[in-house]
Amino acid sequence: MSLVTNRNNIFKKGVVGNVRKAQEDSHDMALDTPNGDVFVVCDGMGGHVGGAARMAYEHFGAVWGKGVGMYGKTYAIPTMQGGVETIKPYVDDFLQFATVHGELDFLVTEIGCGIAGFTPQEIAPLFFKAIENDIKNVYLPGSFYRVLEQ
Repeated sequence: MSLVTNRNNIFKKGVVGNVRKAQEDSHDMALDTPNGDVFVVCDGMGGHVGGAARMAYEHFGAVWGKGVGMYGKTYAIPTMQGGVETIKPYVDDFLQFATVHGELDFLVTEIGCGIAGFTPQEIAPLFFKAIENDIKNVYLPGSFYRVLEQ
């Protein structure tokens, strides 16, 4: 299995199969991931209300009541406690964690862009350091790349 670095849909994994030439399932919908993949999801400070956070709780080892950090195959970043400026320290901590844990691939969902009500234009800039510092194991959603490339 090899990563496909297509910025329009960064979550796709390239897997040659009998029918398709490449895997076409997006990680935000898949319920089975390789051992080294970690979903990065937003969280309402441990509530796992819905969206990717709920999926992380039900399928990937997120822990109810633990809304920050690494649990199972998920890394939670809280997004419902205030404005964008309150999310930045958590994103910075995540990027530092990802840098230290190069053995893992972190598949970032559109954190904060669902129930929390933010847009990719508001959240994507928080992840600029991932590109600036060339953190190779952090994979952003295509919508974030499109914002950052403007």
